[in-house]
Amino acid sequence: MRQLWRIIKFTGELWRYYVVISLFTILIAAMTTIQPLMIKAAIDQVTKILSGGHASTTIVAILAGIIFLTDIGQTIFSNIGGYLGDIMAIRLKQLLSERYYQHMLSLPQKYFDTELTGKIINRMNRGIQEIGDFMQIISNNFLQFIFSTIFTLIIVAKYSWPVAVMLFALYPIFIWLTTKTSTKWLKYQSEINENLDVASGRFAESIGQVKVVKSFVQEVRELAFFGRHINQAVKTTRPQSKYWHKQDVIRRSVLAVIFFMVFGFIFIQAARGVFSIGVMALLILYAMQIRIPIFSISFLVDRFQRAVGNTKDYFEAMDVRPEVADQPNARQLVVSRGEIRYEAVSFSYDDTPVLKDLSFEIKPDSKVALVGESGEGKTTITNLLLRLYEPQHGTITIDGEDIGNVTQKSLRENIGVVFQDPALFSGTIYENISYARPKATQAEIAAAAKAANAHEFIEKFEKGYQTEIGERGLKLSGGQKQRIAIARALLKDAPILVLDEATSSLDSKSEAYVQEALERLMKGRTTLIIAHRLSTIQNVDLIITLRGGKVEEIGAPKELASSGGIYDQLLKLQGGHTEATKKKLKEFEIAA
Repeated sequence: MRQLWRIIKFTGELWRYYVVISLFTILIAAMTTIQPLMIKAAIDQVTKILSGGHASTTIVAILAGIIFLTDIGQTIFSNIGGYLGDIMAIRLKQLLSERYYQHMLSLPQKYFDTELTGKIINRMNRGIQEIGDFMQIISNNFLQFIFSTIFTLIIVAKYSWPVAVMLFALYPIFIWLTTKTSTKWLKYQSEINENLDVASGRFAESIGQVKVVKSFVQEVRELAFFGRHINQAVKTTRPQSKYWHKQDVIRRSVLAVIFFMVFGFIFIQAARGVFSIGVMALLILYAMQIRIPIFSISFLVDRFQRAVGNTKDYFEAMDVRPEVADQPNARQLVVSRGEIRYEAVSFSYDDTPVLKDLSFEIKPDSKVALVGESGEGKTTITNLLLRLYEPQHGTITIDGEDIGNVTQKSLRENIGVVFQDPALFSGTIYENISYARPKATQAEIAAAAKAANAHEFIEKFEKGYQTEIGERGLKLSGGQKQRIAIARALLKDAPILVLDEATSSLDSKSEAYVQEALERLMKGRTTLIIAHRLSTIQNVDLIITLRGGKVEEIGAPKELASSGGIYDQLLKLQGGHTEATKKKLKEFEIAA
């Protein structure tokens, strides 16, 4: 019941729908209960007429009219309630989807490092679908069952308390027999969900990298992986369903025995003259009415178990607390100079140390290159600046302000980022550039595109800035995507720039366009660069080399050119074309 209460509480914003729908279901229950009374009264009147007694055919006609009106009333109220239930269900899915999405966006980068995109999406779809369906069933049926039962048992008790007791006993017996199956059923469901999530996660990965799958001719392998997990879910469904229906046979058999006792008692009492024909018909009709909610409980419990089993991962995800959160008194960051300082910063991914007591300073309006072998923490340093992660020790300040004391929104508003992967969205070129500032004018967007050397190629497209670029910009070349990303950063116009330089994989012409655009972008900004070309490193104000998670050297290019350190080694390798030279440069993620 704790899970049921959580689902109801979680969707409490829609309480008005629940109340109104519940009122209609109570009215339907009352009308359903009235009909057997009308039938009983009509039978009594007809019996009197047939036996030569005094009775009124007018009353019989009125009773028929009341039955007709209750039928019409049930039709109207059930459809109004059904309409409200449909609206409630879609509003519920909207609420749960937005809440889940908002929560996912609040989680730290670390959460997404360990989760497959497909699993995250599948978890949302499954959880929301189950909660929506379950709450619609509850609102449309649950109270109707409850009040139908209450009204029915009260009336039955008036005519025969033994029948009322036997009918009442059906509920605790049936519910107990049904809930006995829950633990084992949920265990099966957990296994099914795990396999479906893995299959869905791999599906999303394969579709997202379909070019890799096709180029390595691995379609059969990917399909086999997907099919293996789907097949395992199917295999698990068989014993799960077999177990449920085997238990259902037991439950229904027990109910059949109780109903046999109920009907036997009614028939014998009527035969003895204790019940009139009308009373016998009344009790039989109410017993039959009780059968409907009793057997529907099996369906409700089944849906409840599905809701609990299929929302487990959804609620576990919603329970994850953001590790990076604004302090209650967090201030707005205002960047006046753009000075950045790392002071004794240490960071680990789980138990793997990456940065150890790292300290350095970046002067305002300067270009600083981070150089080190792969895995030395260059990207981690920029992620910490953006507060995608929090350092375990030490502080990072901007203009003397600890970034842990300012709002994440104001921090990231003051930092522009150009990733090595341009990271574009499906949609138009206009939408991708304006992503940095949605309210920017057409003129501002065009100006940013011109500064990024993108305007000329954009204008050549038939639809210009309204050209659809496809998922992740697949319709654009590498150089074009980079220039769109640079235009986006230019439009943001943040005083601090993080640049994961991305010219190493471009042809010489594209690289020239991109490099020129980058020079414009870096002008007048404090820039932190993860360098991938020696030419870039040579043109910065300061080089920071990393080894073993610590700063090894700090200095201007000329100062470090003959120091014997990492930068000096890279300079000596730049003219080499041997495999050993290429391998060494690759270790530092530097293009040969």
